[in-house]
Parts: sequence; structure tokens; C-alpha cells
Amino acid sequence: MVKVRENYAMTGDGQIDIEGWVQHIASQTHLDDLEQFRRACEKAAEIDLQAFREDRMWVPGSSSFRTGLEMAQVLAELRLDQVSLVAAILYRAVREERVGLEVIRKEFGDEIAGLINGVQQMAAISSIHHPLKGNVLGQSEGQLDNVRKMLVTMVDDVRVALIKLAERTCAIRGVKNAPEEKRMRVAREVFDIYAPLAHRLGIGHIKWELEDLSFRYLHETAYKKIAKLLDEKRLDREGYIRRVIETLQGELKASGIEAELAGRAKHIYSIWRKMRLKGIDFSQVYDIRAVRVLVPEVRDCYAALGIVHTHWRHIPNEFDDYIANPKENGYQSLHTAVIGPDGKVMEVQIRTHAMHEDAELGVCAHWLYKGTDKSNKSAGYDAKINWLRQVLEWQEELGDLSGLTDHLKSDIVSDRVYLFTPEGHVVDLAQGATPIDFAYRVHTEVGHACRGARVDSRIVPLTYPLKTGEQVFILTSKNNPGPSRDWLNPSLGYLRTTRARAKVTHWFKQQNRERNISDGRAIIDDEFRRLSLHDVGLGELAAKVNYHSADDMFAAIGAGDLRPAHVANTAQQMLEPKTEQLDLKLAAQRRKPYDTESDIQIVGVGKLKTQVAKCCKPLPGDPVGGYITIGRGVTVHRQDCLTFLNLQEVEPNRIIEVSWGSEQVSVYPVDIEIEAYDRSGLLRDITQVLSLSKSDVLSLNTLTNRDDNIATMIVTVEISSLEQLARLLAQIRNLPNVIDVRRKRS
Repeated sequence: MVKVRENYAMTGDGQIDIEGWVQHIASQTHLDDLEQFRRACEKAAEIDLQAFREDRMWVPGSSSFRTGLEMAQVLAELRLDQVSLVAAILYRAVREERVGLEVIRKEFGDEIAGLINGVQQMAAISSIHHPLKGNVLGQSEGQLDNVRKMLVTMVDDVRVALIKLAERTCAIRGVKNAPEEKRMRVAREVFDIYAPLAHRLGIGHIKWELEDLSFRYLHETAYKKIAKLLDEKRLDREGYIRRVIETLQGELKASGIEAELAGRAKHIYSIWRKMRLKGIDFSQVYDIRAVRVLVPEVRDCYAALGIVHTHWRHIPNEFDDYIANPKENGYQSLHTAVIGPDGKVMEVQIRTHAMHEDAELGVCAHWLYKGTDKSNKSAGYDAKINWLRQVLEWQEELGDLSGLTDHLKSDIVSDRVYLFTPEGHVVDLAQGATPIDFAYRVHTEVGHACRGARVDSRIVPLTYPLKTGEQVFILTSKNNPGPSRDWLNPSLGYLRTTRARAKVTHWFKQQNRERNISDGRAIIDDEFRRLSLHDVGLGELAAKVNYHSADDMFAAIGAGDLRPAHVANTAQQMLEPKTEQLDLKLAAQRRKPYDTESDIQIVGVGKLKTQVAKCCKPLPGDPVGGYITIGRGVTVHRQDCLTFLNLQEVEPNRIIEVSWGSEQVSVYPVDIEIEAYDRSGLLRDITQVLSLSKSDVLSLNTLTNRDDNIATMIVTVEISSLEQLARLLAQIRNLPNVIDVRRKRS
């Protein structure tokens, strides 16, 4: 549901009636000190008026005072305390540098100043999402520290995150009449970062609004289409729901169950997402007609469910018990779909009043601050705060921030698998999780020592995708309790969850430098041999990937900080003048080549005149940024290019965000040489791997030496990138009986 801004009561001279507004807030949430609250409002109004007098300019919607009141209104609906509301009222004035933080600290105390400072630090999230507006990720340890401080602050006092959510809620509400570029930028940030954060904190009250508003701007056509379909049937649907509620209310009362019934709000983004995920039409979305039932106790939930299923026929596979198996953010409810009156499908949600409050307010319903009485702790609060602590722990272990957005977004799609430990405990993981992911979820040491797995009493590969209801037993080794480096190779499919990947990466970081150097050298030697990359100057290569020496580069590879594929790509570029490369002209007979410059997209604009920088020569897939030249359009650099980093410092206003086009259409013929012990089905297995990798086979020749039974195959395939080639070679190498596989040069 899309909300609108509050209309404030005005005084006779056209100013906001502060006293009336204070009384309005006091009726919604408890205020400990009305005088302090009133003084904060007056302070914000005074700062706003002073700013107006100084510059004599007034931009509609720019009032930090009005924004502060809007933020406080959002927090009051979440039932936060007075300290949070005061911090919200004063936050924008501090952020816009209209008043110093020390002034606020002196007048309103350390706690309020600390909250404002914490919210300011959360601006680092925006830097992650828009890296070209600040330092490039991975280049600034200062930015890494800022984000860690932000996460620590959130963990220590969740009110910081809630104030930031309120601020972004007001921002997305206020961009309706803003320029399209700003509207899209705010919508994308809210959709990618803050709606998922609200979801992870369990605050449905805010989550739905953030999703719907950002969806309205990001996918305007789809939004309007669904909104129109909902509006066309609104009166009929409301009448239908009233009849259902009357019927069900009578049945519940007759069974002695006290219940509150209401129609459930329809959220446009959730309808669109369900249509996309299930590949169904609007008419097939079951929860267009929906009823919510609130009861006092958990036992009443199941009793009410029995009455619903007795009265109306249940639709198979459309029942979810989130009470027995809560979602990761703590959400609990029973969801069922039935064929209701007139043969129409409808959804019924059943939960207790406490569950409903938790679903709407999440962590706000039972929060606890440092230094308060520990006896008041709530399991729901702890679960959400534990998630935030895990995010901090994982980011520290990984040493980079590139996956933070994915962490925040990962649970927005609720598809999860529920598994049993040998003792019968339930463990939930993301869809597609493997036994190694399960092992690390149970315990870090179990993950490190994992060597095999039994699922429902049968041995399965460590790459096996687990399914709901399966019982998993992890086979461990005491002799060599350490993970395999192969687990970190995404091509092999051992790990699907970021938590497990972080644990494996951390383990290798703890090993000594000499071993990391040795392992890294072995990895690169093997990678270069398979890709036929010879005569590479290791010192020059290390400098190209921003390391001081070859040993430093090898240590980073061995510790998991540097991807071998990135090093191989850089080596390929270095060898370009010296050795034959994948020939575009040969591929052009079959596919249209990738037009490097014409397929660059200027974010928020589309295509403009562009040219590739000669200093770093970015290739399709490299992270890139743009620099606006005078008379020559936009020059595109790699984001880690030293020239580009200097331009960001000297002329930040001429830096623009760019990206590669969505489809890469050039392909290159490559010869692959495979050696293997001959066996029945060998050729079939190899061709199956080629087929699954979507690589077109141009030719295949095989020769078997009967003396040693070794088969040698030369396969010519079309590939689109060095990464695809490396992935294909790794998959073939893992086939049974394969001795070696490498790129063959003529």
C-alpha cells in the first residue's frame, strides 16, 4: 500500500502547529519528557528558519524540519522511544551541516547525539551501492572501516538502523515529482538495500511500502497494470471478503475460538513477484482474495485451520506452516489456500496477536538496548540481531564488501529448504544448498572436517542439492581437518551459501604465508598450463593486479583473496602483442562480434559517444567507470585503473556511472586437448559437459593408444570469455578417468 505524506496542522501565520503535532505523537507512542520533545521540534524549526534567512532560497520539499517530523511519525508508528524520535527530528539538520553534532550533544545528551552519528555512518551503504560516487570498493580501507562501524552500531543499538529506514521511507515517498534520474536512483537503492533490511528485521509495516513504492518507479508499466487489475475488481472483492468473514466468524465462535478477522492488504510488488516466480497469470494468484485471522494462542491457530479446511476444500501444495518452521527473519503464521464460496480461490492467514505484532513491527516489537535489564530479552529480537552480527562476522572474514548487497537481499525470496540433523533438529538453508553448506551451518569445525555426507541413509556427492525433509549426516575426518581449495571454485558447485564460503576463506587466511605462497603458485601454474598462457612476467603481472611482488600475489591467491580467473585474464591481456589470441574474425563468420564501445551503457541515460581508455583497456565484464571528456564523449576506464582513481580525486563531478550492455554476442573458437584413460561412456560424459556449458562444438577428434589405453581428444568449441573456458576445463577435469585437460595452441 502506497502511503502519502502527513498534512500537518498549521497555525494562523502559516507555520506548523508544533504543540498540536506533539500531542498527536504522544497519542501514538509513550513520550517520557514532553518538554524535551517539544524543545527538539522547536530547535529543528529554528535551524530551518535560520537556513532560509541566510540563503533566501526555498526549494519545495527541502525542509529538514518537515523531514524530521515525517521520520518521527514513521518511528512513532513503530512504537519507538522518545530518544529515537528526537534523534530523527534533528538528524537532517546535522546531516545537512546546519548544526554541529556537538551542539546537539550539549543540548540533548550523548545518547541522542550517538544515534545521529550512527545514522550518518550508515551512508556507507549508499557508497557500496553507488561505488563511483566515492572510493572504489576494495581500494579504500577507510570505507571498509566505516561499514564495519555502521554494522557494529546497528548491532549495539538497532535504533540506528530503524532511524535510517525511516529516513529512506520519507525519501522514497518524496520523489514522486523529482527528476527521473533521482527517482530511479532512490528507488533502486531502497529496493536493493533498505526493503531487504526491513524484511530481515521483520518489519512488514515498512517493508511492503518500500517495495511497492520503489517497484512503482523501477517497473512503472507492470505496476500500473496490476494496480488497474486490482482496482477493477475492488468492490466485488471487498463484498466477497465481507461474506467470507461473516461465515468464518460464525464458525469460529461456535467452536469457542475468539478471533479477529479482516481482509489482508494487497501488495502490488508481491503479486508481481509471485506471477514471475510461478509463471502464472494474475487470475491464478491465490492471495488476491485474502483473509487474516488473529487468535489468542498457538493452539487456536491450528484449531482455526481445521475449521477452515473443514468448511472449504484445501488446495494441495498451497499450505505453509511458518509457526513450526519460522522464516529466517522470525516471521510466524499459517498460510493456506482454499476454494471458497462461489468456487473462488482465496488465501487464509492464521496467527496469534503476538505473531501479528511481530510480523508488522519485527524487532521493534521486542527490542533491547545495551545496558538494560537482560531479563527482558526476546528470542525474536535476538534472532534478528544475531543475523546482523553474522553479517559483520562474514564481512570481516571475507575482507571485502562486494557481497553485502547480496547478503541483504538474499532472504527477500523466501524459498528455503528445511533439513533434519541426525538428532532430529531442523536446519533451514537457502534453496540449492549442499551438504557442505549444511555442515558449516551446524558448526564451523564440522564444515572444515567434512569429507562426505549421507542423506536419508544413502551416500551423496558433496555437490548434491539438498531438498526439504531430508535428514543429513555429515561424514568427517579427524586426520586432515581442513577444507579443500576446490570448495572455493564456483564452477564446481560445492558451496552455495555465503556463510559457508566465508568460513572456508577464513580458514585459508589463517594458514601461514609460506603455505599460501606455495599453494597460490601451484594454482596459477595449473591455471596457466591449462589455458596455455606461457612466458608471463610474474613481477609485471603482480603489479597489474595491484600487488608489490609475485610472492604477494601468490599469497593472496592461496588465501582466497584474489581470484585465479582475474589473474589469468590479466595475463591474457599482457600476452596480447606476443602470442596469438582468440580470433574475432574466425568467430565473425558465425556470430556478430561484440562492439566494445557501442555496447557500453551510460546509467540513467543510455548510449552516448564512448571510447575505451588506452591506459587500462577494459574488457567486457570488467567493473568500469566513465570520465566525461571535452569534445570526445565518455572515456571508459576499469574501476581499479590508477588514472581513473586520480580523476575521481581531482574532478569528481565529471565521473559518471557506466555498465556493459546486457548481452555479449562475440564468441571465439578454442582447441581443447583432453587426455583420459579410455572407458565406456567417456565420450558421452564429455559431450554432456559441453552441452550443459552451452558451448557450441565445431569439431571433435579422438585417438586411443591401445598399448596404454589412453585416449587423446582434440575438441574445438566456441566460448565467449576466458572465465567460461576455465570453468569448462574444470568441469571436464572432474570427470572420472580424465588425466589432464588444457587449452591447445597450434
